[in-house]
Amino acid sequence: MADLTLKAAPILGGVDMKRGDCHLVERDDLALVSIAVPLGKKTALAKALTSRFDLNMPDAQNSTTAGNYRLIQTTPDQMMLIFAHPTPDADEVVQKALSGAGYTTDQTDAWVCLELSGTGCLAALERLCPLDLDQSVFPDNAAKRTTMEHMGAIAIRLASDRFLLLSAASSAGSFLHALETSIDYTTP
Repeated sequence: MADLTLKAAPILGGVDMKRGDCHLVERDDLALVSIAVPLGKKTALAKALTSRFDLNMPDAQNSTTAGNYRLIQTTPDQMMLIFAHPTPDADEVVQKALSGAGYTTDQTDAWVCLELSGTGCLAALERLCPLDLDQSVFPDNAAKRTTMEHMGAIAIRLASDRFLLLSAASSAGSFLHALETSIDYTTP
């Protein structure tokens, strides 16, 4: 009998391209779980994040990291936990760890995650989004909502020439096309 088990597949088929000084990779190994602060429970959630993940709540437009985990603030009372997780149970794992201190929702399939790196990545990103990417303004671990072309996105600076870019999975093909076009335009 044929195996009819469904298996997860990368949204963009596992893009991994190198052009000039840029390397663009789909990060399908990452889980994304939103965490909302219950009314009047910010301190309890902060304590749970510190004790379970060793993470502090991030300031606006920043992220905090500890080991395999990155936490970004997406709105005043909501954050996104990003971490490598191979199985489709990320929400349950985070819920269990927080013991009810925050409201969680698995966002993994709602976003496409692309990592752009290399000495040419700044030039490629500067064509696409209105952020000031100067290291003094947008330092390592900065996380900001922006637009790239006509699409909403989140840009997270991992290092001086390395970014994690998130956009809606529903427009992943257009997002990839915009990045590829910008990379091609800026690559000699």
